[in-house]
Amino acid sequence: MAVSSGNPTPGSQTSLREANRARIVASLKRHGHLTQVELAGSTGLSPATVSNIVKELAASGVLNTAVTSRSGRRATEVTLARQLGLVAGLHFSSRHLRVAISDVGRTIVVENHVPLALDHRHDRELDRAALLLSDMLESVNASFDDLLAVGMAVPVPIDSRNGMVATPGLLRGWENVPIAESLRTRIEVPVFVDNEANLGGLAEVRFGAARGADVAAYIEVGHSISAGLLIDGALFRGVTGKAGQIGHVTIDENGPICRCGGRGCLDTLASGPALLELFRDDPGMQRMSDLLVMAEAGDASARRVIADAGRHIGTAAASLCNLFDPQLLVLGGELSQAGETLLAPLRHALERSALAGRDGVPEVVQGELGDRAELLGCLALAIENVGVGTDVGTTYRP
Repeated sequence: MAVSSGNPTPGSQTSLREANRARIVASLKRHGHLTQVELAGSTGLSPATVSNIVKELAASGVLNTAVTSRSGRRATEVTLARQLGLVAGLHFSSRHLRVAISDVGRTIVVENHVPLALDHRHDRELDRAALLLSDMLESVNASFDDLLAVGMAVPVPIDSRNGMVATPGLLRGWENVPIAESLRTRIEVPVFVDNEANLGGLAEVRFGAARGADVAAYIEVGHSISAGLLIDGALFRGVTGKAGQIGHVTIDENGPICRCGGRGCLDTLASGPALLELFRDDPGMQRMSDLLVMAEAGDASARRVIADAGRHIGTAAASLCNLFDPQLLVLGGELSQAGETLLAPLRHALERSALAGRDGVPEVVQGELGDRAELLGCLALAIENVGVGTDVGTTYRP
């Protein structure tokens, strides 16, 4: 249902009211659900104006309202109505595809998860993603006609100028492909693509551990290592999308050759494959989850390997902090589940190498959204692009 109709005269009361309505809808797209008091704060409108517009839009079916209780006080919580349509999120990690469909109020209606071969190719996996999306939509009595936008995460930086992998060699089978456009031709829905660390960071700053932080970095540690950089809630990607690629910061100039062509990159010392390689003769150590289980059980070698990884990540994070100056570092990705076994040595290395301010070095915390952070970021990317149009093949710029 449309929020407004016609072409009101610029500067008129009608024009002002429709602009205020648009601000409220845009704020709900961004946050999913807010009380009327929170809406007033996020939009800068008076509580009375918000109350009147919410009543109008609820009566016309654009918004849903419900009475809630927070801190013992009753409040009216506002969300976008289901009639405004559906969005989808696709997270292609190195080994898994996670898919979710939600309404624009961020209520997930169906979710799925399938494994991927290590060296998967874009054509085969985008075909599979299109079929999976079709089946999931059918399961909720919907179709691609009901899908407004798709947000998509991949485990490499994306050049916003052409929608392709920004650095050769990082994701074989996906290079020289306009990824968003390639999926759009399969499903005929606007698609927006970004690096998984960026979208994990977007989710943590919207709904997780980085809420309220003016400047934050989300460091994803899994099959590879990268960071999403956020300023006032918006992602900073750099000119070609490679900002935050701390996995390719040199830690040891005489270290192993990295897939990027460099030597001794952080990825070669602290990523999932690098850590598992240290246990290559142990048949019980095939996955990151095996390493985490052993560490949790108190295995000294597993705990030492994770602690060493934490120190390497802390050294690279110190360089990031000296350049970017965040107030908060959020750790996500599978290895972050090691908790303080990883975080304590990371903090120690950070304190040793980062420039300290009056309040010391940036705070380091574990992400709140777990392995769904990137998927939730995909949904946020799609929701914030609803109504932008069909300019696919580029990443979203908040």
